[in-house]
Amino acid sequence: MIIDHVNIVVRDLDKMLAFYCDVLGLKKTKDATISGDWIEAVVGLTNVNARVIYLGAESGPRVELIKYKTPACLDAPDHGEPHTFGLRHMAFRVEDIDAAAARLREAGVKVFGGVQQVPDSQVTYQGGARKRLIYFHDPEGNLLEFCEYKS
Repeated sequence: MIIDHVNIVVRDLDKMLAFYCDVLGLKKTKDATISGDWIEAVVGLTNVNARVIYLGAESGPRVELIKYKTPACLDAPDHGEPHTFGLRHMAFRVEDIDAAAARLREAGVKVFGGVQQVPDSQVTYQGGARKRLIYFHDPEGNLLEFCEYKS
C-alpha cells in the first residue's frame, strides 16, 4: 500500500494555491469541480459542490486543495499546535533544507525555531542518514515540515 494523496479543505483557495505553488514549489496538475450523488455518498453530506485543485511534486503523494461551495465548511478547534490530537502535520522531503528554509523566510513565512537536527542518541535512520527538519504553518494554520536526510 502507498499513500495516494493528502486532502486539505481550505478557506481561501487562491491564497493557498499561491503558497503551495509559489513558496513550496508544487505544480498544479488538475482543477476540477465535484458534485453529485457519488461525492455525497463518499463524504456523507448533501448538496456537495466543491472545487479541487491537484498539486504534484517530483515524487510522493499529491496534495489536493478543496474549497467547498456547499455545504458551508465547519471551523474546527485550533489544529496548528504540534501537540493537538489528530493528524498533525505533513512533511515534504527537500534536498537542501537551509535553502528551503531561506525561501520560507524570504516569503514571510514564520518558522519554528530554525532548522534542527534529530540527535542520533534519540532516533537513527537507515544507512546512517541524519535528519534535519523545520516546522512552519501554511497561510491557514496547517502545520508543515521540511525535512532533509543526509549521510
